[in-house]
Amino acid sequence: MHLARFPRRRYTPYLTPIERLDHLSSYLGGANLYVKRDDLLGLAGGGNKTRKLEFLVADALDQGADTLITNGAVQSNHCRLTLAAAVKEGLRCRLVLEKRVPGSYDPSASGNYFLLKLLGVEKITVTEAGADLNAIMEEIAAELAAEGRQGYIIPGGGSNPLGALGYIACAEETLQQTFDLGLAVDRIVTTSGSGGTHAGLVAGLHGNSAGIEVTGISVRAAKGPQEEKIHQLAAATAELAGVTTPLPRDRIVVTDDYVGPGYGLPTEGMIEAARLFARLEGILLDPVYTGKTAAGLIDLVRKGEIGPDEMVLFVHTGGSPALYASQETLLD
Repeated sequence: MHLARFPRRRYTPYLTPIERLDHLSSYLGGANLYVKRDDLLGLAGGGNKTRKLEFLVADALDQGADTLITNGAVQSNHCRLTLAAAVKEGLRCRLVLEKRVPGSYDPSASGNYFLLKLLGVEKITVTEAGADLNAIMEEIAAELAAEGRQGYIIPGGGSNPLGALGYIACAEETLQQTFDLGLAVDRIVTTSGSGGTHAGLVAGLHGNSAGIEVTGISVRAAKGPQEEKIHQLAAATAELAGVTTPLPRDRIVVTDDYVGPGYGLPTEGMIEAARLFARLEGILLDPVYTGKTAAGLIDLVRKGEIGPDEMVLFVHTGGSPALYASQETLLD
């Protein structure tokens, strides 16, 4: 793989650190847990979408776009970061927000929604759950074209093969770091949502013949459909990056045991995980993605599915601004 042949904007001029979760590992009875701090990536508030946007925004600029268009949930980390990238590049940004959780839209909300307004979003379109988001974004692009402007549509989560190259880059970065640190990682645990992070990691590790298992914790979809989606995206991303060896289907592992009552809805495991990471490690999770992923990590250790001799790396995909819209849920 030779990612330098792809246009790329750099929003993080450093490697995100890998840290040992000493106190959490001890609390859980001696697990070997580490965290890759992608919550410390560049742009406003950081998070995994920053890596994807480095490739997507570079493509938008190459195509002469003046406006970025994307979609997400009401408290979308991806929308916050896409808007921040637009600001960084002197572009404008229009967003489509889906009310995936009933009653979740509040025009005076804190968290990411407040940051969208602070960052100066040009226009927000709010839709009901299940709306055809791609069709709405195409309509926005057509409106811009009628005004003599050029929009660039970024899929939800930045999760297409071009965006997922960001997590091939992360896989290669991680392999170099773990080599330098002398960490023989056995398993990576990551969020599995729109899929670009999970798929990019699998593609990158496969392309490097790393032999590291990736466990995706689903935050929305059922196991079967999610695994199929991730496999298709990972295979397409690997092909784009120049990997010639087919990606086996069994490299894709998803558990849907921690979704709870639905996307964005709290679970006891998520609440416990957010509190444990905050109070034992001083690390902030978010209630939608990393909170549920960490709940899965903790439960897999407790059940013995992650053994005490296994070296595990948790990829922290960010999202902490959403905490400020969930205070009543997370505080004692």
